[in-house]
Amino acid sequence: MSVARTVSLSNKQSALADLYDDIHRGNMFPFWATKDVEHDEIKQLMATPKAVPFVWKYTDIEPTLQRAAQLVTMDDSERRSLILVNPGLAPKRASVSTMYTAYRLNDPDEIMPPHKHSPSAIRFGLTGEGNFTGVEGEDVVFGPGDMVLTPNDAWHNHGTVGGEQAVNLSVLDLPLVEMLHAVHFDHKYTEMVDGKEVEKKVQTARYPSDYSQRIYGEGGLMPRFVDHKRGGGLSSPMYVYRWEKMQAVLDAHKDWDGDPHEGIVVDYVDPSTGGPVFHTINFYVQMLRPGEKTLPQRETASLLLAPFRGKGHSMIDGKRYDWNQFDTLAVPGGSWVEHFNGSDKEPVIFFGATDAPTQKALLLYKRWGRNQAGDLLRLA
Repeated sequence: MSVARTVSLSNKQSALADLYDDIHRGNMFPFWATKDVEHDEIKQLMATPKAVPFVWKYTDIEPTLQRAAQLVTMDDSERRSLILVNPGLAPKRASVSTMYTAYRLNDPDEIMPPHKHSPSAIRFGLTGEGNFTGVEGEDVVFGPGDMVLTPNDAWHNHGTVGGEQAVNLSVLDLPLVEMLHAVHFDHKYTEMVDGKEVEKKVQTARYPSDYSQRIYGEGGLMPRFVDHKRGGGLSSPMYVYRWEKMQAVLDAHKDWDGDPHEGIVVDYVDPSTGGPVFHTINFYVQMLRPGEKTLPQRETASLLLAPFRGKGHSMIDGKRYDWNQFDTLAVPGGSWVEHFNGSDKEPVIFFGATDAPTQKALLLYKRWGRNQAGDLLRLA
């Protein structure tokens, strides 16, 4: 009996090994769980690339941008940005699984030609008062803390004005759109001139430069006499969000209790709907008052956080990550996170990006936290 059993097991192991080899060669994946076999499905699954927590230091980024500005001119390339690649996802252009952050430095008075694409993007000013983005006929000059939208399928171009260098960061949902095989770019910008379609290198301004603020800049009030679907109606029609407005909101609530898991958080919204500025990703500002630390929180959404003011550290899944002004911190979905403002005098202000709108649209978003006693709480 034992001999027959041994032979049977031997034959099964051999047959099983052949089965796994055939599955592997056929580019298939076995949906069951066995151990100690070649091409073990659990090992394959665990080897799948996943975003990891990571901090990119601006003290590394800024000198690299300066070197690139010396070596790569606008004659060489119409783009000069540094994309932050998550070590867990390399070489994919992704800072977390669904988004990437890129830093752009423009030399004085560099203006790049218009283009458009299906990924949605924003620009957030870091240094210089002369960052420039022209989007769908609205010429926007922006400075530190201002956020400018370049929505899905909206013509736009970037650069600087005013005779000085400027640096901004951008966040795109390109990894998500790429995963859905929905990426397209168009660089042939045309306008109708005297009844003929003419290719142009600069967009003609069709709106006053203060259009976004004049039409949408007062919360709770929205003019009825304008088209709120410009640029195809695929995003918020408010293309620039000025920092002074956000700063005023933060100042007005700096003494509020806030959320123990997040501090004071203010979302950017589409003024015509009250929803996120894009259907796929959204943006917010998070303030930690002097000495404030947040309670542990975990959510399914992935986050990219850029400290705009202050410095401190975060604990992500039990590991410490220190950050300073203008760094970028990647927080993959599902990670336990706590943030710490080590200063007893100055606040920390994060500029944040989240893919929560996509998850909420698909009914996948969840959020948990722990209280002071360590009890698990369902927050959303």
